[in-house]
Amino acid sequence: MKFFIDTANLNEIRAAYELGILDGVTTNPSLIAKEGIKGREAFRNHIKTICEIVQGPVSAEAISTRMEEIVTEARDLASIDPNVVVKIPMTREGLRAVKVLAEENIKTNVTLIFTPIQAIIAAKAGATYVSPFVGRLDDISSHGMAVIKDIVEIFANYMFDTEVIVASIRHPMHVLEAARLGADIATIPFGVIEKLIQHPLTDVGLKNFLEDWKKVE
Repeated sequence: MKFFIDTANLNEIRAAYELGILDGVTTNPSLIAKEGIKGREAFRNHIKTICEIVQGPVSAEAISTRMEEIVTEARDLASIDPNVVVKIPMTREGLRAVKVLAEENIKTNVTLIFTPIQAIIAAKAGATYVSPFVGRLDDISSHGMAVIKDIVEIFANYMFDTEVIVASIRHPMHVLEAARLGADIATIPFGVIEKLIQHPLTDVGLKNFLEDWKKVE
């Protein structure tokens, strides 16, 4: 399974990259705003910098809502770097844009997916990736990982090339379940990545080893 980091923070991206586990990055307008980025040119430069750090897919979201405008914006985003993937919301206009962009070989990540049917439709439209949001489903007392299970099974049944990105991850168990279910990618906040590394028994074991080594010296 591939690990993406879900952030627009350059320090977090660099730190995850240095761990040797990073395959790509996903951003969204909220994450961009959190970094205090203002203006289209600053946004483009920021995405370009991310692409220079990580030699893998970098999702940048189109904010237009009409098909023609989404396509125009997507072409502009794709021109930033060959690794840019254009995030497009799961809407009627978004699907129309995905179809056009697929014909132009522009990679797309259909976001805000909450049902297996939405994922199927996005895949049939030509999406490179689909991003079901497990955490937000859990928030409303739905079973987010059950949606992932269904999508992975359906995509395997029909041999869709579209990859499944498990998004809105809140804790390490989401990552574990995504791996068990055979999802292609988990996009993970930096705080959760840090938790994946840690275990109290590891800390205790290291402490004991170091204390015993002092006796050897």
